[in-house]
Amino acid sequence: MEVVSQPLCTILTATLKHPLIIPQIPNPSKHFPFLSFRATTTLSSPSRFPPPPAVLFATPENQLSVGEGKDIDASDWALQDFYSLRRDVEIMSQRVEEIRASSGLQLLQQELANLEEQAADSSFWDNRAKAQETLSTLADVKDKIKLLNEFKTQVEDAETIVKLTEEMESIDSGLFEEAANLIKELNKSIDRYELTQLLSGPYDKEGAVIFITAGAGGTDAQDWADMLLRMYMRWGEKQRYKTRVVEKSPGEEAGIKSATIEVEGRYAYGYLSGEKGTHRIVRQSPFNAKGLRQTSFSGVEVMPLLPEESMDVEIPEEDLEISFSRAGGKGGQNVNKVETAVRITHIPTGVTVRCTEERSQLANKIKALSRLKAKLLVIAEEQHASEIKQIRGDAVKAEWGQQIRNYVFHPYKLVKDCKNRV
Repeated sequence: MEVVSQPLCTILTATLKHPLIIPQIPNPSKHFPFLSFRATTTLSSPSRFPPPPAVLFATPENQLSVGEGKDIDASDWALQDFYSLRRDVEIMSQRVEEIRASSGLQLLQQELANLEEQAADSSFWDNRAKAQETLSTLADVKDKIKLLNEFKTQVEDAETIVKLTEEMESIDSGLFEEAANLIKELNKSIDRYELTQLLSGPYDKEGAVIFITAGAGGTDAQDWADMLLRMYMRWGEKQRYKTRVVEKSPGEEAGIKSATIEVEGRYAYGYLSGEKGTHRIVRQSPFNAKGLRQTSFSGVEVMPLLPEESMDVEIPEEDLEISFSRAGGKGGQNVNKVETAVRITHIPTGVTVRCTEERSQLANKIKALSRLKAKLLVIAEEQHASEIKQIRGDAVKAEWGQQIRNYVFHPYKLVKDCKNRV
């Protein structure tokens, strides 16, 4: 008996009375496209039997020539990446054109010319409030036109790189990477632009003031409020907003009882307005000796950071309840000696604000009244009320059944938004 070894196959030829019958495949390449076939005959000593017919042995393509296979694979992958990049550039070019058309670039340019003409008028500053509003609108129009032109320039740069690569004999990895990064950053910029177009509320372009208060849960709730404070501060830094903690009341053991953050930047209120509500956390309590699971709540309120001259709101004095107290923490000789902290309650709605960051009682009263007006304006907008007296109380209750978002860390990890069920 003879043994003939070939890759993937072994043929046994026995000196029997009848020769070994091997099935023949009419067209093996049709049935096995991923294999290549070559004809081979067995080399053996002379025998009384006639030589067997030619046999086809299956051999993978990459075993024919290892070096050539690697080169072919590398070039194929490079071509596939290039074709994918070219398709992305074409899609991005079409997307930029659609955005420029939907944004009304020509109308924006006409509006820019009209606003610049108004700003050049000699009587422009006779009405200071109107002048500031016009300058703000002018800045917005300029930024929008600049952004749309930058989109066009970036996609043209990517198209130029693609054309240069097509004319070259080989693909330049440096140019390829530059074009890929251009498309990636352009995609992110367009996504941000489309999101800002959705923020069309009357106060979405303004800054924001965030109030965080610890709710039900004791020390764990105070620690959870401190975690939310750090979360919003880091988010503001990541968005390159100017953030500062204007008031913070520390807890007895850990965390905070309440805190106030001011976030200055374009569309800060539009991004943060959805955070208003009760936030619930489920975790193994670090303050429990047995490590039991604890549920805690914290309330978050958000209002726009509006300038005083932009709030045309008159609140009767009889609708306000103003109380004074001593402020705590750092602040000089007035702290714990003079009642500089101000607390204002709007009696018809029960809306309450507190201000302690200024060193004088008068300054705290002015800032607290400004925040109260901003809060009432937002509530009136949400409730579609034409006057302040028509709105009702809208206080956030940091307790069970009121949460807008759940943060679960035990026994599994999950963050669920209860408003849109995501």
